[in-house]
Amino acid sequence: MKINLPSFIGTLLACLVLTSALPARAQEKAVRINLGTLAPRGSVYHQALQAMAEQWHKSPGGVKLVVYPDGTQGSEADMVRLMNVEALQAGLLTAVGLSKIEPGVVGLQYTPMMFRDLRELDAVQEKLHPLLEKRLLDKGYVVLFWVDAGWIRYFSNQPLTVPEDLQRLKTFVWAGDVAQMDMMRKAGYRPVGLETGDILPGLKTGLIDTVAVPPIFALAGQLDINAPHMLDLNWAPLIGACVVKQSAWQKIPAATRAALLEAAAKAGTDIQASSRKESDLAVAAMKKRGLKVHTITPEVEAKWRAGAEALYPEIRGHMVPPDIFDEVTRLVKSYRAAPEKSTGSAAPAPAQKPS
Repeated sequence: MKINLPSFIGTLLACLVLTSALPARAQEKAVRINLGTLAPRGSVYHQALQAMAEQWHKSPGGVKLVVYPDGTQGSEADMVRLMNVEALQAGLLTAVGLSKIEPGVVGLQYTPMMFRDLRELDAVQEKLHPLLEKRLLDKGYVVLFWVDAGWIRYFSNQPLTVPEDLQRLKTFVWAGDVAQMDMMRKAGYRPVGLETGDILPGLKTGLIDTVAVPPIFALAGQLDINAPHMLDLNWAPLIGACVVKQSAWQKIPAATRAALLEAAAKAGTDIQASSRKESDLAVAAMKKRGLKVHTITPEVEAKWRAGAEALYPEIRGHMVPPDIFDEVTRLVKSYRAAPEKSTGSAAPAPAQKPS
């Protein structure tokens, strides 16, 4: 067949012009970010992440964010390993998982009774986050937002009101957290290392007697059915952050990243506001089905605080890097020494805009 060369070239040029006129989204394959989390499907955490995914999809690059809730990608340590090989690119993790990337993150969570109220926590987080974000970035992770789930409380299968009660109970500890287990054993406690998914079976079988979690997690997992006693003591906050691998993040155009960060900040604000509010609602809901809340006197609270502070020398350097422990302590003292303090609880500070 004889080809009319001028006509062929004209057709080819026309095709090239049409192709160049197509939107960038039609020419480029959208970046896909797989995000893992232990957050239960349908929880406020999952809902906020899904809303963020919708906004990311609408962004100028059409980034596809796929959320895997319920721990379907394994434990938080498993998820970090998957991110390191880029099978996952992001995760909403607690301080336990984040510590597998940067140990300093646990300085806000592994310091029991360090904070007297959420205002203190907010003030310290605002000052400490930039340092932690820099360290996470140095490890190849970008922080999209920080959150906390309010206070961790002890739920147990029998009344737990004084420190001596805790020493005779088998207490849940995150599997693989050797430092915490060693510290608790030295202090006369009985830690049992389990994965998150084994908490409920452990309570049912008597493998553990008590677990320290935020009320919203106890309600979602129905832990109160087998641990119907709650100690009304603000033990420590549950800290978390949503992080993404820097290598995956940099595949997204800079202009698009700004829109993604804005959507992420909204998700973080929604999660924190909802989780703190729903903590009290969760306790009320569990009380309706039989949860017994044990309040304590100031004298008993002082005993718990003294016991917690007695652990600080062991925590510093073994569970929390010394420089971070010292900085948290300094920031708390500085906040308390300030002549005026805000009467409200601040919103979570957005992550510093990464490059």
